[in-house]
Amino acid sequence: MGGELKYQIGQNAYIKLVLHAIKHKTSAVNGILLGRLLKDEVIEISDAIPLSHSNIGLLPTLEIALIQIEEQFGSQGLSVVGYYHANERYDDFELNNIAKKIGDHIYRYFPQVAVLLLDNKKFEALSNGKDRNPVVQLYTRDLSKSWKQAGSGGSGILTLKEPSANLVLLDHISSESWQAVVDFDDHLDDISKDWLNPNLFK
Repeated sequence: MGGELKYQIGQNAYIKLVLHAIKHKTSAVNGILLGRLLKDEVIEISDAIPLSHSNIGLLPTLEIALIQIEEQFGSQGLSVVGYYHANERYDDFELNNIAKKIGDHIYRYFPQVAVLLLDNKKFEALSNGKDRNPVVQLYTRDLSKSWKQAGSGGSGILTLKEPSANLVLLDHISSESWQAVVDFDDHLDDISKDWLNPNLFK
């Protein structure tokens, strides 16, 4: 592979994954990233599908969710391109083994897989109005099968597709949009709840 991979995350996908983490502040949360590989080694992340806030790391649940996601979005030309994770502890900035294992699982199908970890330091700076960078850290897998953070030995660059995404995110936080986010755990508890969140931004 020639140049460095560029990961570009769309506003709705970005906001949805952060709102999912805010809704369950005292729990670890995770979800799947959907998108497509474009030319010039650009991976476009266009949607985020919230998975869990209680059954983190249960492979059977993950497998069921992945099958349903593929059935739902494959016809739209979207496929699984990554995974997002927020740690249970606010001051935990390490990519844990569960996140790495799920990343490894997706890697078998999509070697350019992106793993995004919510960074609470960046999130704090955002809420103070100081930062316009994504509030997530990008991790990619190298040839030695290790997960490395971009900029700290890992390759890849993550950018927001819409430069104003953080301002829109702050609007959604102030209006408490996070209360409407439904994940796969919620859906398993009550199947009337739609974990694909089609109306979240309407």
